[in-house]
Amino acid sequence: MTELTPPIAETRPHSFTAHGVTIEDPYAWLKDPNYPEVDDADVLAYLEAENAYFEGVMAPHKALTERLYEEMKARIKEDDSSVPQKDGDWLYWTAFETGGQYRKWWRRPVAGGPDELILDEPALAEGKEYFRLGAIVISEDGTLMAYSTDADGSERYTIRFKSLEDGAPLAEEIDGVSGKWGSDSIEGAIGNIVFTTDGSGVLYGLTDEHWRTRTIKFHRLGTPVADDVVIYYEEDASFSVGVDMTSNRAWIVLATGGHDTSEIYLLPANDPLATPLLVSARKTGREYDVDEHDGTLFIHTNDVDPNFRLCTARIDAPDEWSELIAPSAHFYMTGIECFKDFFIVDGREDGLDQIEIRRYETPLEAQRIAFPEASYDAGLGNNPEYDMAVLRVGYESMVTPGTEYDYDVASGTLTTLKVQEIPSGYDADGYRTERLKITARDGTEVPVSIVYPKDFPKDGSRPLFLYAYGAYGYAIPPGFSTGRLSLLDRGFAYAIAHIRGGDDLGQQWYLDGKLEKRANTFNDFVDVAKGLVAQGWTSAGRIAIAGRSAGGELMGAVVNSDPELWGAVIADVPFVDVLNTMLDGDLPLTPGEWPEWGNPIEDPAAFALIRSYSPYDQVKPQAYPPMFISGGLNDPRVTYWEPAKWAAKLRATKTDDNVLLLKTNMGAGHGGKSGRFESLREAAEEHAFVLWQLGVEE
Repeated sequence: MTELTPPIAETRPHSFTAHGVTIEDPYAWLKDPNYPEVDDADVLAYLEAENAYFEGVMAPHKALTERLYEEMKARIKEDDSSVPQKDGDWLYWTAFETGGQYRKWWRRPVAGGPDELILDEPALAEGKEYFRLGAIVISEDGTLMAYSTDADGSERYTIRFKSLEDGAPLAEEIDGVSGKWGSDSIEGAIGNIVFTTDGSGVLYGLTDEHWRTRTIKFHRLGTPVADDVVIYYEEDASFSVGVDMTSNRAWIVLATGGHDTSEIYLLPANDPLATPLLVSARKTGREYDVDEHDGTLFIHTNDVDPNFRLCTARIDAPDEWSELIAPSAHFYMTGIECFKDFFIVDGREDGLDQIEIRRYETPLEAQRIAFPEASYDAGLGNNPEYDMAVLRVGYESMVTPGTEYDYDVASGTLTTLKVQEIPSGYDADGYRTERLKITARDGTEVPVSIVYPKDFPKDGSRPLFLYAYGAYGYAIPPGFSTGRLSLLDRGFAYAIAHIRGGDDLGQQWYLDGKLEKRANTFNDFVDVAKGLVAQGWTSAGRIAIAGRSAGGELMGAVVNSDPELWGAVIADVPFVDVLNTMLDGDLPLTPGEWPEWGNPIEDPAAFALIRSYSPYDQVKPQAYPPMFISGGLNDPRVTYWEPAKWAAKLRATKTDDNVLLLKTNMGAGHGGKSGRFESLREAAEEHAFVLWQLGVEE
């Protein structure tokens, strides 16, 4: 076989000076000057060459990749469907057909009648390289539907409308809309689209040329989109605005904010052109969100404590807050939701999910839903109606497949509705899970969730897969994964490091991993790995690590600092060119990111700090572990040139002969390929790479 030669990116002189420091960046040319159009011939040629090299290197492992893919696919129930849920006069559910990449959306009358197909994702996706549903919303009377789709991964969605009385599409379309990625449920509002009470129109968030959602508009059905009315415009480029509804659907919520500050306005759901009611003016560092019950606002806020508290205010005096539930040192209050006869307080205690039911008449008495395992992931499911006596609840753990329950609030009993089916078979007794605590270098105890085969020997001989994220206050839940079984069944342990930067142990845990404390995130991850080695779970060089997006930044930092620990590295859409990105205020997300990372344009200390850990800037001549890097050409969150530049610089700088792969999805964005089976293929490729590099290949 002819030896494959990796592509070597050309270097072109480029430098800039900030705060008296001159930075050389010879791969800056990989950022297409016409972005978001990417049509530079040299840029495309380099990306295609890397993709061809990737295919060539992975070709001998195609059989393993295919075997892993078939294993993963066999664990998915192909004709799966969700449990129907009542919303008004209808029961709604989704279903996949055998072989289908995308789901279909169904309903039938509660009173009885035929099933109705209301949205056919497979038909919408036909012939498209990429397809993602962003939102699906039903009008209050059940006669109209609005939905949004993204056809290239750029996260610019198009809203379309459909009559549910005769199935006919409406003529108007709205382009350039923001939206959350698809949901399995139909609720009052999903993904920046809300119907008015009378169904006469929708409010939606509009994405500008920088991918920032700063405008909320109202579209009245049957009128030209050009005549849509601006309801709210956000002047601060670091803020983003979204639209939602209170649980009782009486108020439309206009929520604007950044990473650490929020501000909320309310509109009557039957009068979208009314003057918005400001709940409380923004205060830097204060976050809050709002629900409403019987003229009282329920305000979840971190104004006096990072673990949040619950306040109330009358709707006619929304800025006069009174404490209802005080903050707790042990209970991190993550959210609240109002129902007719009770309200829900969600939170985590010592890092474990808790759901509390509280009555309006006795709000200090909490009825907790009890869960059986020592480590798990639990939360409310789809509960669209305001008047509910039975709540839909979801539960899973690292050994327990996803389970849906009905929880009877009056009796406190859980009824199992559905357990995730694994057609190829699964025996939970073959695996064990634990929640460990490993002491970091500064004495902080870092939780680690781990799952492993029950006969796993703790003698350092086995490989281990270690995953983490560690940013934006996002906690990685210890949930179930069918794909992970392909590693466990080949002798791996799989661990999730709940490192600082996430909010796993409360908001302070998040604050202790951001800005000037960012190094804690990287150190925690390295120290967890070393602690697992010390306990015999694995040994240095037998650890595969993975992270995506900001978790990819983590990967970049730890391969620079401790390369000898890792046997294989997966860095998906990695945020690794941190300094350059934070210095470019024209990039889509940069202004909103400064509260998270610091503003190196204005602050010399932030410039020095970011430069000290930015993975791209800290690449140095040393041996690096085998690496698999991915990117998406249409990704507006981590632009394609970040992984491309990083891979190019690593190739030119590293002193080892370990394999380095860069794969760029030329028709996808931040989430990788769409479709449930295509995403499995990508997971299979990454698992095959890990098995190959750790010598576990069959």
